[in-house]
Amino acid sequence: MSGERILIVEDERAVARGLEYALRHEGYEVSWASTGQQALQMAHSQDPHLIVLDIRLPDISGFDVCRQLRGEGSRVPILMLTARDEEVDRVLGLELGADDYVVKPYSLRELISRIRALLRRTYGDLVVSQQEGRIAFGPIEVDLERWLVYRDGEPVDLTPTEFRLLRYLVTHPGRPFSREALIEAVWGYDTVVGSERTVDVHIRHLREKLEPDPARPRWLVTVRGAGYKFEP
Repeated sequence: MSGERILIVEDERAVARGLEYALRHEGYEVSWASTGQQALQMAHSQDPHLIVLDIRLPDISGFDVCRQLRGEGSRVPILMLTARDEEVDRVLGLELGADDYVVKPYSLRELISRIRALLRRTYGDLVVSQQEGRIAFGPIEVDLERWLVYRDGEPVDLTPTEFRLLRYLVTHPGRPFSREALIEAVWGYDTVVGSERTVDVHIRHLREKLEPDPARPRWLVTVRGAGYKFEP
């Protein structure tokens, strides 16, 4: 895939201009929003393939932008830019549905690598999947080929990262995976997500959307001392 549309949401023009130049040089189509409200409008009108979203914006925060897009059912990958050492920002971004984050100050090489990896895993691995068919458990049905999930016949909105994590677990039933192994398999070798909390947040989101009692999960279970597994 080439020519993917990337929306940069960054209020500092000099920073946005440098990122825009670098991404265009890589062959991406780039647009820029300097405020949260402008970002929401452009996300609706331009249908970007990925959003690079700074948290600190002059009107509404990047958290608000992420929350509204996910509330509308948008599954566009969101890469958040967070301040150094602000762990609460990173965790809150993940809680609201961001797929990954980069800590400022960052190198352009690192950021572009993360963008490329997220695009590949969203529009490459999922669309051209070696897994075909459907997997059903309880009232849940996972369509591996069409990237859809149903609960009692009704579609369930998952972010791209949530689907990748669910797909990986359900295609390896009964096998426990450490958080590190899941980060490597789902986020990829060239990401430095690194935090165990990242996996925990996404697992909790999946349980809330799929399990009848998220506090006592039936299918996405915790393996003490190991990590998580799918129990069919």
